[in-house]
Amino acid sequence: MQLETLKVFCDVVESKSFSKAARLNRVTQSAVSQQIRSLEKRYDRKLLDRAPRAIQPTRAGEKLYEAAREVLVRFEALEAGMRAQSEEAEGPVTVATIHSVGLHEIQSHLKELLRRYPRVNVRVAYRRSDEVYEEVASGEADVGLVAYPREKRELAAIPFSEDRLVVVVPPDSPLARKGEIPLSRLDGINFVAFDRDIPTRRAVDKLLRDHGASVEVRMELDNIETVKRAVEIGLGVSVLPRAAVQPEIQAGSLVALPIADGDFIRPIGILVRRNRSLSRAAEALLEVFVGGRAEEILAGAGASK
Repeated sequence: MQLETLKVFCDVVESKSFSKAARLNRVTQSAVSQQIRSLEKRYDRKLLDRAPRAIQPTRAGEKLYEAAREVLVRFEALEAGMRAQSEEAEGPVTVATIHSVGLHEIQSHLKELLRRYPRVNVRVAYRRSDEVYEEVASGEADVGLVAYPREKRELAAIPFSEDRLVVVVPPDSPLARKGEIPLSRLDGINFVAFDRDIPTRRAVDKLLRDHGASVEVRMELDNIETVKRAVEIGLGVSVLPRAAVQPEIQAGSLVALPIADGDFIRPIGILVRRNRSLSRAAEALLEVFVGGRAEEILAGAGASK
């Protein structure tokens, strides 16, 4: 016997009508009649009196109705509890991120995620940009965070935030006294850069070219923390996202100069695999990081589950 049959029987008793029970359960009236007959055959009892104006349960029908209603109430409570449990985010979620974003731009979001969902276990893996793409595509990471995100056939990019680029110099540099600086002023200056295959390096190189600055690259490094240390000890200046140098600005070990030529923005995006289901923990992360429901976020990015 199926629970659906018990529900149909209870609906017939409560509505006193085969046609109303059929509408409630989105089946035909003949299907309702067939299910009632199957119950009567199973228990070898007449369960309903089919009076001209209304249907009434027999004594056996009343007994079955009371027991069936109790079973259905308990089952509905179980269903509601299971849905609530499935909606509660828990378990592991792996985030692959470039250093500048992972260290300086997601900490408050992670705190909020763990405040809302204390049973989520977040693992943050710091990677080069190309490695973030690889790990999200392979499934090693649930989501990725990169600068200048690029969508691929198997990956969608969700906008996360924007960084304002600034010229970063040590406090004893003659440039440190400038309120703002045109990029052309960097022509011929010693410069500390990211490695050539890093998207921020390519964007900064283009920015400098476009504004007539040919810098002398003294060092090429693979993450922002080492770039900042090199600038601090006077090996050169750099162009970096302001958010990533905020701790050094506050400590007085670096000075950030606004770029006089305009506001230059570094976009940050969240990478997810297309057409792959995310765990509830990963969905919760998206909801906290981006705002809104995970289904709507993924649909908007063309990465429906």
